[in-house]
Amino acid sequence: QVQLVESGGGSVQAGGSLRLSCTASRYTYCMGWFRQAPGKGREGIVATYTDDGRTYYADAVKGRFTISRDNANNTLYLHMNSLKPEDTAMYFCAAPSGGSCHNFNEYNMWGQGTQVTVSS
Repeated sequence: QVQLVESGGGSVQAGGSLRLSCTASRYTYCMGWFRQAPGKGREGIVATYTDDGRTYYADAVKGRFTISRDNANNTLYLHMNSLKPEDTAMYFCAAPSGGSCHNFNEYNMWGQGTQVTVSS
């Protein structure tokens, strides 16, 4: 089991930027970011392989969100730019215990989440 801890959420105006962090308790071959807006289901937005850096972005965030990593500290960052009100959600870091990194259905280990609120 991997423990995941997110930080960095907050409130920002539309067009602004935020950076989220996720630190894992140990190495994991794959990590991802999900979000859940009020009244909606949880959606996967980014998935990345730790070793070779292959990264997959959902269409909703492609071109605005990017990731970076500090593998020595098992930390993944989500850089969110050009934020929109529709990006308002609870953001979760997650990892799968097996399977394909870009299959969001494989993820079964979750952080507690961090809130992002974007005002217009």
